[in-house]
Formats: sequence, structure tokens, C-alpha cells
Amino acid sequence: MLVTNLEIVPGKRIQKHYGLVQGSSVRAKHVGRDIMAGLKNVFGGELKGYTELLQESRQEATDRMIEQARAVGANAVLNVRFSTSSVTAGAAELFAYGTAVILE
Repeated sequence: MLVTNLEIVPGKRIQKHYGLVQGSSVRAKHVGRDIMAGLKNVFGGELKGYTELLQESRQEATDRMIEQARAVGANAVLNVRFSTSSVTAGAAELFAYGTAVILE
């Protein structure tokens, strides 16, 4: 499955358009990560626990988007974008979306 943020793929032609596919993941902060993040806020530096949390969430959302694209018969997802939003205190959603197509 080709997944790209491009609207078109050079040398390929869109044979069929299936429309929007999406995937999301909602994650809550971990108490242990919060403690370490609090220390990092004092001393500075990357919040690695949160970086890992967001990477996992991004991958899960992408996997779900790809799963939805496969279910409709697509072989590519074009114009992929990511969005994040706060769902509640301490939890955030990572949302991946794109256009499912068949490329020749």
C-alpha cells in the first residue's frame, strides 16, 4: 500500500477514486510519564515519553487508515494528513486521513 502526502504520484495515473479514509487513536497520559515530564519542564529537554506516545498513536492511526483503504479495495492513499486534538484533560486524539485510490 502506497501512502503519501502527495496529491499525485509521478508516473502513475489514478484509475479509481474511493474517497476519504481515516484512522484515529485516542491516548491518555501515563502517570509515570507525567512525573518525568514535570522534571523535564524544570530542567529542560525532550519529553521522550510523550514523543514515544505520539509516535505510537500516529502509527496506530495510520494503520487504521490503511486498513480502511484496503477494505474498499484501494492500493494507495494520497494526500495524507495528520491532526491532533485534545479530547479531555490528559487525553488526545491523533487523526490520520487521506484519499483512497487505485493507481495504475
